[in-house]
Amino acid sequence: MADALTELLSTRDWLMADGATGTNLFNMGLSSGEPPELWNVDQPDNIRKLYRGAVEAGSDIFLTNTFGGNAARLKLHNAQGRVRELNRVGVELGREIADAAGRKVVVAGSVGPTGEIFEPMGTLTHNDAVEIFHEQMEGMKEGGVDVLWIETISAPEEYRAAAEAAKLAGLPWCGTMSFDTAGRTMMGVTSSAMADLVEKLPNPPIAFGANCGVGASDLMRTVLGFASTGTERPIIAKGNAGIPKYHDGHIHYDGTPELMAEYAVLARDAGVRIIGGCCGTMPEHLRAMRAALESRPKGPRPTLDTISDVLGGFSSASDGTGDDAGAPRRERRGRRG
Repeated sequence: MADALTELLSTRDWLMADGATGTNLFNMGLSSGEPPELWNVDQPDNIRKLYRGAVEAGSDIFLTNTFGGNAARLKLHNAQGRVRELNRVGVELGREIADAAGRKVVVAGSVGPTGEIFEPMGTLTHNDAVEIFHEQMEGMKEGGVDVLWIETISAPEEYRAAAEAAKLAGLPWCGTMSFDTAGRTMMGVTSSAMADLVEKLPNPPIAFGANCGVGASDLMRTVLGFASTGTERPIIAKGNAGIPKYHDGHIHYDGTPELMAEYAVLARDAGVRIIGGCCGTMPEHLRAMRAALESRPKGPRPTLDTISDVLGGFSSASDGTGDDAGAPRRERRGRRG
């Protein structure tokens, strides 16, 4: 029997994923530095509200509040003994909302990075990483997750370890990396290198792509990089709602619902099958995205000029694949047009 995501992909040209987890929870009172995963048990109604907000805005897929729910991350809060519980409950709350939606909605178990550096630069071994991810995924399996959603990965070693853990758990998975350093991930992976990595895995994902990063323009450039490889695997785009700006002690994202609607249509026209938002993306952004995807006819694959004209300039001159790929890192933010 096919998994829920594959079934849905077989019936639709595109699917809409959800928006931000952290931004929405901070708006509900989550404190900076507080692990959001604890809210699965301590504030379940807020997590239900998070999930319901995405479903009511039109999401076909939503991610669980489990991004940092691995032992390496939870150890920072002395909660490493609660991995299975927090992941199970995070998924169970999602199952409750999805099953009451009145339509097919996929519960995707969010699996973020460990926060550790792999050998030889760091101390994390492949086997340890697999074990860390597998423990988290088993908790999600107990909760009834439809698909694992490995996201915001920078290192190919970590992507491989998470893929192996998914195989051990016997669950289908998707996986995205974050391209935030002049068209590359923090650990130097390009869009074409990721597409190559995915196809060489013993258990490749249902879909792959990019999330987070700098802004919607840069993410779209990465997506075009995936498409240019000729991959037939469904592509995922989950871009931030604009660029973060610091105001009055809080981070705000400057992307409007109208901008995110334009991004969603461009992503669809670029061949993306699963379209969502990341940091700063609220239900009002999702509603605008869904309305645009449903009402606007499919257009030609966008060019880089079209993307920059519609969404704003790129944060770096390089897409990460040329000889100038080692462009400066953080100072690029200030050069945005």
